[in-house]
Formats: sequence, C-alpha cells, structure tokens
Amino acid sequence: MKATKGRNVVVVGTQWGDEGKGKLVDWLTESAQGVVRFQGGHNAGHTLVINGVKTALHLIPSGIMRPGVKCYIGNGVVLSVGKLFEEIEGLEKAGVQVRDRLRVSEACPLILPFHQALDVAREAAREQGGVQKIGTTGKGIGPAYEDKIARRALRVQDLKYPERFATKLRELLSLHNHILVSVLGSKNFDFGAALSPYMKDGEVQFDAVYDEAMRHAELLKPMIADVSRELNDLHAEGGNLLFEGAQGTLLDVDHGTYPYVTSSNCVAGNAAAGAGVGPGMLHYVLGITKAYCTRVGGGPFPTELEWEKEGTPGWVMSTVGAEKGVTTGRSRRCGWFDAALLKRSAQINGLSGLCITKLDVLDGIEELQLCVGYELDGEKIDILPLGADDIERCKPIYESIPGWTDSTVGVTDYNALPENARRYLKRIEEVTGVPIAMISTSPDRAHTILMQNPYAAA
Repeated sequence: MKATKGRNVVVVGTQWGDEGKGKLVDWLTESAQGVVRFQGGHNAGHTLVINGVKTALHLIPSGIMRPGVKCYIGNGVVLSVGKLFEEIEGLEKAGVQVRDRLRVSEACPLILPFHQALDVAREAAREQGGVQKIGTTGKGIGPAYEDKIARRALRVQDLKYPERFATKLRELLSLHNHILVSVLGSKNFDFGAALSPYMKDGEVQFDAVYDEAMRHAELLKPMIADVSRELNDLHAEGGNLLFEGAQGTLLDVDHGTYPYVTSSNCVAGNAAAGAGVGPGMLHYVLGITKAYCTRVGGGPFPTELEWEKEGTPGWVMSTVGAEKGVTTGRSRRCGWFDAALLKRSAQINGLSGLCITKLDVLDGIEELQLCVGYELDGEKIDILPLGADDIERCKPIYESIPGWTDSTVGVTDYNALPENARRYLKRIEEVTGVPIAMISTSPDRAHTILMQNPYAAA
C-alpha cells in the first residue's frame, strides 16, 4: 500500500528578522520528521530556551534539539564549514547528537576567509568614504553569494577533489586579493583576530585556506548528501517537513528595504529553490512576527521609537525583550507594530497564518500604538512601499489601543489572556487580513498558545 505523502510547513520571518523563528521551529518539530534550512549563512541567529536552558544556533536547523529528527542544510545556504563544526562541537558538549542526523547539500557554496575579508573591508571603506554602512554582520555572506551568482564559487562537492579544489582556489584567491589590495586598500584595515591567521600584508594566504579546507573536508564528508533527493524521498514516505527561513522578509534581496538587505531571498517561495523541492510541496506558510518591531543595522524603520531613555515604551521593548542580536550582539532598534509592513510580507509570502511572538514584552505599557498605514508625499497608503528611499519618507498613521497590566508571561490558553491583549491581537488580524495561528508568551518552548495547527490538513 502506497504511503500517504507528508504535510510540509514553511516558517518565515515577516519583519527584519529576529522574530523568534527558532523557538517556533523547535516547537513545530514535534510534528515533523525533517527540518531544512534553505537560505542565508551563519549571519542568522536562532535562540531556543528549553526548560530554562538557552541554546543559540546559527547554521544548524533548530529541529536539532528534538531527538531523532533529521536536519538538512539546503543548497540555498552559503556554508562556513569551520563555523558549522564549532556549532556541532558546542551541541555535542551539551549532549545533543548531531553528526548522524545532519545532512549537508553538496551544492552549498563555501564561505572562505577571503569572503569575510572582503565583507569587512567594504564596510570599512564605506565608513571611511562617508557613506552609510549597510550594517552587514561581517561574516562574508554577501561576497560568497556574489561568487555563486558569478558561477565561480567553490562548493561543498569540490571538497571531495583536492586537486580541483586547489586549482579553483588559486584562481579565486588571485581575483579577491587583487580587489582587497588594489581596490579597497586592505593594508590600511584592521581585520581582527578571526582573520589574522589567514592574512599577510592585506592579502589572504593560499596555504592557510587550503590546509584548513582539507582538514574540514574529512570531517564533513560523512554528512554530504543529495539533500533534494532525500527530502523528496522522505516526503513520499509520509514524513512531514519543516522549512526554516533565516533573517526576515524585509531583508530579502529583492523584496526588502534595498539596499539595506541581506544577500539572499528570505521569502517562502525560496524554500523550494533553496532546498530542491517543487513548490507544490509547500503546504502552509507560517509568518513569524513580534508584537512590536525591531531592526538591526542601517536602513529605514517607519515606526522606530527612542529606546535608550528609561521608562519609555521603546526602552521597555529593548530591555524586557532583551533585544540584542544573537550573532553580533548589536542592540536592536525598537518600534511599534507595523501592520502596513506586515501586509507587504503577507503579499510576498502568501501567508497562511501568523505567529505573534513576545506578546509578554508589552505587559504594563499603558497605551499601545498600531501603525495601520502611512502618509507618503501627501497620499495615504496602507501597505509598505518598495525601496528604502520611499520608505524613508513614510510617516506612520497610528491607532491607539489600550494596553494591559496583567502578566501574559507563560500563558498557554488564549482565553486566559487579558481582555485588552486579545483586542490588540484581534486588531492585528483585522488590519493585516491574516489569521493568528499561534502566540508565544515567553522564550520557553512550552509557553505557546495554539489557535490553528499548521500540520493539520485544511
């Protein structure tokens, strides 16, 4: 008898990242047999809190915290093998079994030290030239994607062939060292301790990169796989899959606040291309959004608040919400919930439902503001425009909603939420047109309200 095919869910951030996707992926993995990362690199940061213990992940899918679940890094991810093994070793020290459950696509482009050097040098050159920095993490993500698009990238599969790897590495290193020294003036920059073992006189050294890559190759080989085939096979056998996005929709290289974006497509549609499955296998798209807004790095932010003054709503969001980047440690900018922004995300992703996170952070704020649209050049609009220049000129239009004083921390029953909290959530549904499927009331795995199970058949 033929097995019933599995049901698959895509989890995406709907703001500028940092929405709490890791916790929800971990929670939903209870219903999944495989979890897939399909874009980004170790510039992502997902924090999980399980029984009070905090775990930060950057490359490995959040499903790794569930015993027995298979985890996949898809071809859409740019991979630093060194950072991957740092993460693996950290998890293993905590007693998490990783290596026999993790599969890495042979088509993943590699992030190598010269990518990171280029990333750091470009941001330094922007700053020295008086141009606003993009606000990258300095991890080499953008330059690695550039090599992929230019069809010159070294990929995971190249690690299996040392002579071929060496030839391609010499060619690539020659190109990037020329850019570093002759174009960016890399001799004038401090690249820091992380890059110093690879550099001399502003250039990245071949031997250091090659020797490390070959050491990593031997460790990685047992995990290299045809991820596309394995995912399709698991689906055909009846396994449920969970596709885990990194960053957020408004950081998407095509649909975000360009040029203040990441270097990959963060939207739900890229789960198919970045993992090697057909779009018909994407059954439900869950959009993760905070009960307010945050942003790390440069770029426009229409509802941004003053968050450094003690006692203000922005300060409460920043302090109570512990708003610091998992990957960089940078403070996140904070602001009111932006429903016009979410409308754009819903349109781009085809959202099936929303998960509202960090509702508890708003406890005690007397009056909340909900952005329902903008005024742009004298015209009222109800959806975020495309492009940073237009967004910079947007003036938010707010609705005032009474806050609540009772604690929502750890609440797991919707009817136990304060009445004004329920009103706030209902208004978000009305303005965005997307039903709320889940609500998170603390970072802990167990503190989740389920309104609609994404794995339940429609």
